[in-house]
Amino acid sequence: MYLDNVLKMVKDKNSNEPEFLQAVYEVLTSLKPVIEKHPEFEKQALLERIAEPERLIMFRVPWVDDNGNVQVNRGFRIQFNGAIGPYKGGLRFHPSVNQSIMKFLAFEQCFKNALTGLPIGGGKGGSDFDPKGKSDMEIMRFCQSFMSELYKHIGQDVDVPAGDIGVGAREIGYMFGQYRKLRNAYEAGVLTGKGLEYGGSLARTEATGYGLIYFMREMLKANNLDIKGKTVIISGSGNVAIYACEKAQEYGAKVVAMSDSNGCIYDADGIKLDVVKQIKEVERGRIKEYANRVSGSVYKEDTDCRNIWKIKADIALPCATQNEINLEDAKTLVANGVMAVGEGANMPTNIEAIEYFLEKGVLLAPAKAANAGGVATSALEMSQNSMRYSWTFEEVDKKLDDIMTNIFKACQKSAEEYGLGTNYVAGANIAAFDKISKAMIAQGII
Repeated sequence: MYLDNVLKMVKDKNSNEPEFLQAVYEVLTSLKPVIEKHPEFEKQALLERIAEPERLIMFRVPWVDDNGNVQVNRGFRIQFNGAIGPYKGGLRFHPSVNQSIMKFLAFEQCFKNALTGLPIGGGKGGSDFDPKGKSDMEIMRFCQSFMSELYKHIGQDVDVPAGDIGVGAREIGYMFGQYRKLRNAYEAGVLTGKGLEYGGSLARTEATGYGLIYFMREMLKANNLDIKGKTVIISGSGNVAIYACEKAQEYGAKVVAMSDSNGCIYDADGIKLDVVKQIKEVERGRIKEYANRVSGSVYKEDTDCRNIWKIKADIALPCATQNEINLEDAKTLVANGVMAVGEGANMPTNIEAIEYFLEKGVLLAPAKAANAGGVATSALEMSQNSMRYSWTFEEVDKKLDDIMTNIFKACQKSAEEYGLGTNYVAGANIAAFDKISKAMIAQGII
């Protein structure tokens, strides 16, 4: 009854925010056995508090384009829960950004960060600015304007943003430079994903993709399976997808498909990752170029980005964006023999598809656990900044591997404790909730 009342309250308060409602519903419903075990949570209004952001900041971002015209975008920072550490989460620059998407990402980030075992709270931010097609000078002017407001609300012990979709090393650099100028101080730990020349961490670029495969490795191993020799399809061709592909290939998997927002490529011989890196990381081009450069490969235009899920595979790794797998896609994947799905993007599988995968016995690595490697390595970057010291690539990668292994074990343990079998989605939510709720209770009603 308590859970139902909270879900209704959240829906009534946020009726125009579908992504946020989806995220809250997915998490809270999976906590049902925990809530039944702890009736005291109702008197403490614990679920109500955990579903409400501590602070929501929205601001105007004016900037001047190369033609001298003034453009105006909207900026956000959601500081959702700081019970276990300073707010931590990326900045997303994409036309789809709105309050609902920011809140869902920030809410998910709280649980993801708790799973890492590191002292970081949850937050998220960004803008509806689209960096595609913009010159470097336009992007610099936008980032400077964005940071001119954001800097008032962040700090290395307060809130530490990083990159996300549309925000890479270039954007982080411009924002860090503006922050340094405004603060008149070199606070390296205020942003993560920085360049190596000014406080960045080795292995941060690879971390989310590598971490996804480390989690998948552990999940498969726990179920007497191995990634070696398996056929893999990966949606997206950005940072997460590229390095998930790299690590999967290193483990002996055969990645046969990748995509971007215009379509997908299929290479029966296995994706040539060096070609993808040249197109996406160097030329900032479209994935269709791959078909022009690699004989035997095929490109299929796809405006709704779902053709990739029709390709037969053992393992599917959605690494593009939210809600890219719906129930129809899930049915297609299962019919084609998929045995495991690893969420590299944030909330890429909708609720109906999640339920279908679990019903059919497909192993599902949930985003908040499986893609936590990026934020975990960002926290390691913060540690290095605090020490004024840098670890080697191998040292960071080993720490990342250990963290992802421990995250899987936590998900597995919670699932087993509540008799949920291989439902690692619920296991991840329960393990994270356990840590956050105990911290919130210990700190009183604030």
